[in-house]
Amino acid sequence: MPNRQKRKAEQKQQLLAQPRAVSPSLRMSASKVRRIADLVRGVPVAKALSICDFVPHRAAPEVRAIVQQAAANAVENCGLDEDLYVSEIFVDEGFTIPRIRPRAQGRAYRIRKRTCRLTVVVAEREE
Repeated sequence: MPNRQKRKAEQKQQLLAQPRAVSPSLRMSASKVRRIADLVRGVPVAKALSICDFVPHRAAPEVRAIVQQAAANAVENCGLDEDLYVSEIFVDEGFTIPRIRPRAQGRAYRIRKRTCRLTVVVAEREE
């Protein structure tokens, strides 16, 4: 048991040591944001920003902002060079805001307004 806790603590410490940026709640569904996240995963930061500029999806400006924040965190806080790439980007489901849609004969349908969490981790290219 102590070995498992120690390993988990080391993994958490390793994750916190990487330069990253997190958006705690985006007001769009995770599946829509994942389409853009899949485009920029493993790509250099400059190219990822230009991809987000020209992709006609509503999630693109949000992903662009978080990638830019992660790159800025890497340069300012971790002292990395400008030669960065998006090493990890993942989108998790957030909370769901329930709404009610009135229907005929006193019924009500539920509308689910979904949210998501976006996490971007950048790293230097190793050659």
